[in-house]
Amino acid sequence: LCLANKNIECSFCLLFLFVEILERVWEISFLFVMLFCFCLDLLFQQYPGVSQLSSSLGGLSLQSSPQPESLRPVNLTQERNILPTAPVWAPVPNLNLDLKKLNCSPDSFRCTLTNIPQTQALLNKAKLPLGLLLHPFRDLTVKTVGKPHIDTDGKGMYMLISLCYLVPEEFMYNPLTRSYGEPHKRPEVQNSTVEFIASSDYMLRPPQPAVYLFVLDVSHNAVEAGYLTILCQSLLENLDKLPGDSRTRIGFVTFDSTIHFYNLQEGLSQPQMLIVSDIDDVFLPTPDSLLVNLYESKELIRDLLNALPNMFTNTRETHSALGPALQAAFKLMSPTGGRVSVFQTQLPSLGAGLLQSREDPNQRSSTKVVQHLGPATDFYKKLALDCSGQQTAVDLFLLSSQYSDLASLACMSKYSAGCIYYYPSFHCIHNPSQAEKLQKDLKRYLTRKIGFEAVMRIRCTKGLSMHTFHGNFFVRSTDLLSLANINPDAGFAVQLSIEESLTDTSLVCFQTALLYTSSKGERRIRVHTLCLPVVSSLADVYAGVDVQAAICLLANMAVDRSVSSSLSDARDALVNAVVDSLSAYGSTISNFQHSALIAPNSLKLFPLYVLALLKQKAFRTGTSTRLDDRVYAMCQIKSQPLVHLMKMIHPNLYRIDRLTDEGAIHVNDRVVPQPPLQKLSAEKLTREGAFLMDCGSVFYIWIGKGCENNFIEDVLGCPNFASIPQKMTHLPELDTLSSERTRSFITWLRDSRPLSPVLHVVKDESPAKTEFFQHLIEDRTEAAFSYYEFLLHIQQQICK
Repeated sequence: LCLANKNIECSFCLLFLFVEILERVWEISFLFVMLFCFCLDLLFQQYPGVSQLSSSLGGLSLQSSPQPESLRPVNLTQERNILPTAPVWAPVPNLNLDLKKLNCSPDSFRCTLTNIPQTQALLNKAKLPLGLLLHPFRDLTVKTVGKPHIDTDGKGMYMLISLCYLVPEEFMYNPLTRSYGEPHKRPEVQNSTVEFIASSDYMLRPPQPAVYLFVLDVSHNAVEAGYLTILCQSLLENLDKLPGDSRTRIGFVTFDSTIHFYNLQEGLSQPQMLIVSDIDDVFLPTPDSLLVNLYESKELIRDLLNALPNMFTNTRETHSALGPALQAAFKLMSPTGGRVSVFQTQLPSLGAGLLQSREDPNQRSSTKVVQHLGPATDFYKKLALDCSGQQTAVDLFLLSSQYSDLASLACMSKYSAGCIYYYPSFHCIHNPSQAEKLQKDLKRYLTRKIGFEAVMRIRCTKGLSMHTFHGNFFVRSTDLLSLANINPDAGFAVQLSIEESLTDTSLVCFQTALLYTSSKGERRIRVHTLCLPVVSSLADVYAGVDVQAAICLLANMAVDRSVSSSLSDARDALVNAVVDSLSAYGSTISNFQHSALIAPNSLKLFPLYVLALLKQKAFRTGTSTRLDDRVYAMCQIKSQPLVHLMKMIHPNLYRIDRLTDEGAIHVNDRVVPQPPLQKLSAEKLTREGAFLMDCGSVFYIWIGKGCENNFIEDVLGCPNFASIPQKMTHLPELDTLSSERTRSFITWLRDSRPLSPVLHVVKDESPAKTEFFQHLIEDRTEAAFSYYEFLLHIQQQICK
């Protein structure tokens, strides 16, 4: 009657009366429930505005809530093609829309678990890693606001205030509205990523200028390699694009068995070389004229860069006094801080920091290399820490044709927040692909954004704690990292533990704050915020696994294990991570059968990614791997952001000889095909096709022997397979539909990363295909399982 008369108030009363009855006589109420649902449906039809009732009465639904897709059990040994045809995206936390808006992009900040366990015991039961992956200074447009509140912890850094707790009085002030009493309207609460212009309270001294010092190996080995021509040309082309302002300063030091300084003081008619031969007691011959203003001395700088490639052409000096050259660089940079760029081509052989060869070629495929994965001397670490204390970072470019002990040299960058570039078998003529890579890397390196005298603090909700950091930095305190320089390509990771129960809160918050000096002399604070739900059930923990973040954190942990213990222990730990997590998940399944290897959908790629990691240069065995190559792969794992590291661990494979516009996307008036991903196995390759493999820093295009001549001619510009050059590194711009589609797709892939990858066209049955096939991680090798064999091995370990 109420419904027929459209009396909404009486209708509500009737419905709630039904609810009361149902709660008291549920065991005999099936017909009442059906009647209730019928009335509710009729009410929604007549009054659409009352749909809010559904949330308050949802507990009375007769249908059980559907299982999340992330918890769908997957039989790994039966579902052979588990790799999605589209890229894997970061899982979205189970939060309401308002809270989701407060989370920064997963490209900047993500957690291995998007559902945080209430207790450490629950985390231990799940057997999953808990940690954060950070890319804090990546290239993006950030909302910039005025000065932040004064930090109350006395450490000169931004202080996280979680909304789960009461906030101090200082946080009540809103710098945008300049009013008190509304902390929820503060910029860092309203915006997931925000940048403050810092006040003088965040400065120990006036902001430093941009200062760049280049330390160059000019020994016979270096001159023969020919890198000086590429470097000097790149500097000449990008001199006006170096980040900085009118105060920018620059200097050059060259070395062989002696150290050469260059007086570039304004007023000189030409650059003046000053040689210091006493490498045991290095001094600066003219301290005030070696680092000069870029704009006041630009012509002298150009003259030097034009002359340098030919100055040492006839040198017979084979020694390298790298250590003394670095000591000189430290003295030169100490008053201001800045960036030192070191170019080295061989083992340091004279003075402080000299090194001896430690590589045994017969041990390249063995796991017994632990003593060589760490440094041979602490000279470079101590020097890096001294540099860090003076706000100076050291970047290393190693261009070597032979073993150079990167494990020792890398310390100069690891502990000063620098970066490492490595070009094995470098020669500007005999290895053109490496020369091209250096040229492209230098263009990015010289022009990308840079932050000076930086510190980064990571804070989290009470009850959580951080205990291990990964990346290139110096740890100043338990949650404060010292970064003499910060660049947009640097990634970091941190491991977390749950020290106190989180039962009193439904949310946890993480926040990272990066305090730095811009190249324009501004002191700034960039803040990223991440909010995640707290869960109490094991199923919810598994539902929230971010498998890519987990594998990247495990890779960082495995590098540390390799250096501190052994490569064998690190490999065992990676395998055990899969065994333990899948075994723990199996214990939650009713009627669990040991004859099947079951994983939740959220973890179905976990064994595949671990197998890929075991076959990566950093951890592989049974395959001849040069020691410097292995160490460099470990350095990349420790310093690359997740999005780039994942392509290094598990490359993407596409078939490109059948590209169409079906499913294509439009980018800047350009149609970009979107071919499906292929699994990394030779069974997916066909000799009638062409395939592109994206390894992050390298693209391979594999051309099958039977590939159609139309594709070869339209895309490669060659009449047939036999005419394809053995060392082809560029695709010609041809006026054909296939060429346009292929180049559009490759350009789109290249534009998604800071460093432009080098392209290699690989012919089937050519010697160059070995490197390509090493990335087909699902296939068996002489010393490593295929993917299916690895699954059987995991299953066997679980059944023990």
